[in-house]
Amino acid sequence: MSLASVRAFFSEHAPDIAIIETPQSSATVALAAAAHGVEPARIAKTLSLRIGERVVLVVARGDARLDNKKVKAALGGKPRMLEAEEVAAITGHPVGGVCPFGLATPLPVYCDLSLKAFDEVVPAAGSPQSALRINPERMAALTQAQWVDVCQDIA
Repeated sequence: MSLASVRAFFSEHAPDIAIIETPQSSATVALAAAAHGVEPARIAKTLSLRIGERVVLVVARGDARLDNKKVKAALGGKPRMLEAEEVAAITGHPVGGVCPFGLATPLPVYCDLSLKAFDEVVPAAGSPQSALRINPERMAALTQAQWVDVCQDIA
């Protein structure tokens, strides 16, 4: 279902983007980087957060860590990661395949400025064995994301 909803999203909004399926899991940043032959930083990980009563998605580079003070300043509250069952129920995607495309529930999407360091990033595509390659600006445009600074500075 999840991969199908991502396929449907791209069929409608960006038919030129191909979904890449791999036999090995890409459920973690390290596995995804190995599966797609890129440095871990180029993996665009999608974090499902609850901030107060709101659920939001934050897409950040694979080696970035959230900065709670920055999240609170940018998004108005302390972030709490959702449990796996809640993630799947709200996004329609299992953990390891969560992405801002083809969501079961419309959610606000935020892209961390850290993604702008790359011309191409690799987010998941709805399953732990699927991903795609996309320019971060185009990803933000397709998902109507807002750019925010919510991660710790990369040394």
